[in-house]
Amino acid sequence: MSSGRIRRRIALGAAVLAAAVLLGVVGAGTAQAQAQAGRCGGHKVRTLPFSTGKVVVYKSRGYVCAMTVAKRPGARKTMSVSVQARGNRPARDKGRYTHHAGPVTVHAGHRCVWVKGAVGRGSASSGWILC
Repeated sequence: MSSGRIRRRIALGAAVLAAAVLLGVVGAGTAQAQAQAGRCGGHKVRTLPFSTGKVVVYKSRGYVCAMTVAKRPGARKTMSVSVQARGNRPARDKGRYTHHAGPVTVHAGHRCVWVKGAVGRGSASSGWILC
C-alpha cells in the first residue's frame, strides 16, 4: 500500500471520528439524554393531576418522558411512574423519594402511550394518549 493511500485512509478515519463526536454533542439535547440527567426534555404535552401530586408528560422526537412530582415534597414517600408505548412493556421507576419519581423515557414513535403515576395512596392513569 502506498503512502498516499495510507494518508487518505487516516484522513477518512479522522473525519468519521470527528463526525461521530459532533453527532454525540448535538444529540445530547434529546429527551432520552435529558432524562438521564434527571429531567425530561421536549415540550410538555400533558399533566395528570391527582390528590397527592401530578404526572407530567413530555414529548420530543418520538420519545415520551414522564415524571411523577409530589404535591408536598419533604419526607420520603412511595412514588412511582411508568410509561408504556403500545405493543411494548412499560418502563418504570418506583421507590421512596422526597420530591419526584422518574424521569422514565420510552421511544414511542407514532404509537399511543399509557402513563401512570402515584405518590402515596394517590394515583393517576392516562389511558392510551398521544395517538
